[in-house]
Amino acid sequence: MKIRKPDSKGNMIVGTTAILIAAVVLMCIVTMTSLNYIQNHNIESQSNDNFKYIIDDYSSNLEVLGRESIADVTQKVYNGLPVRDSESDIKKKLTDKLESKNDDFKEKYDVDLSSEVLSVETTDSPWVILFKVRLDGVKDNERFSQVIERNASVEGLRDPLPIAKLTIASGIMAYDDKIHYKTALSAYMLLHNFDSPESYLEATAPMTIKKCPYDPYIHHGDPGVLEDCLDTGYFHESADGSCYLCRLEGKGKCPHYGFEVFIQTHTPLGNESLSCSDHVVFADHYNGQKINPDDWDSLILDSSHRKKYGLSDYGNETY
Repeated sequence: MKIRKPDSKGNMIVGTTAILIAAVVLMCIVTMTSLNYIQNHNIESQSNDNFKYIIDDYSSNLEVLGRESIADVTQKVYNGLPVRDSESDIKKKLTDKLESKNDDFKEKYDVDLSSEVLSVETTDSPWVILFKVRLDGVKDNERFSQVIERNASVEGLRDPLPIAKLTIASGIMAYDDKIHYKTALSAYMLLHNFDSPESYLEATAPMTIKKCPYDPYIHHGDPGVLEDCLDTGYFHESADGSCYLCRLEGKGKCPHYGFEVFIQTHTPLGNESLSCSDHVVFADHYNGQKINPDDWDSLILDSSHRKKYGLSDYGNETY
C-alpha cells in the first residue's frame, strides 16, 4: 500500500493549529504573570498604605508627647531642681514616653517599633520646638524606616526662666498665673550692685506663655493696647530674649531667636532702674525710666524698648 504524503493544504492546517496553540499558551503565561504582578503590587500597595497610616498616627502622637516632655522638664525647674542640659533632659523624657507608645502600637497594629530621639531643637519661631525621631518598624516581614519631624508649641506652658534664674530658695513664688518676685528680684539686684533695687520690690510677671497678638508691636502705643497686654500677660518675640530651651537652663540671653516679657513694678518710686524687659534684668543690665511717672504700675523702659512698642510718648498723651 502506498503512503500518501500530506499536501500543501494539510501543511497549512498543521501550521495554523500549532500557531494557535502557541498563542493560547503564550496568552495563558502572560495572563498568569499579569495576575501575579497585580496581586503582588496590591500586597505592596496595601503594605505601604498600612505603614503610612502607622507613621501618620505615630507622628501626631510625637507632637503631643514632645510637648508633654517639655512640660515635664519645666516641672523639674518648678520643683527646684536645676536643668543643665535642657535638650538632653527632654530627650530622656521623650524616649521613655515613646517606648511606652511603641508597646501600644504593638498591641494596636501588631507592628514592632523602635525609636531614637535624634534631636530637640530651637526653630526660627520662639513659640515652637522641633523634634526629630528615627522610627524603625517591622510588620508581616515588611520593614520601614523613617525620620519623623514634628513641631511642639510652648504656648500655654509655664515660663521657667524666673525660677531657674533665681531658684525657689530666693523666695520667688508662682500663683494666680503670675510670677511673684516678692523680695527675690530686689535681692538679686542688690547683690549685683544694680541701681534702685527697691523699685522691684513685689514685682510681678506673667507665668503662662501667651503670644502677643498686637503685631507689629508698635501698636502697644495705641489706646488701651498696653493695658490689655499687661492684664492678659502676653510674651513678645525678641532677638535679644532667650529661647525656651535656654530659659529652662536659667539663661536670660542666648544666641537663638527668643522672646521677652515685661516684669511689672508696683511702686510709687520714680528712680532710674533696670529696664523691665526680662532679658535686660537677667542678662543685659541697662537702665530705663517709668513711661508714666504718676502710675504705680508703670513699666520701666529704656528708649529702644519704648520705640519698639510705640511707647515713646506714652503717659504724655490724653486718650
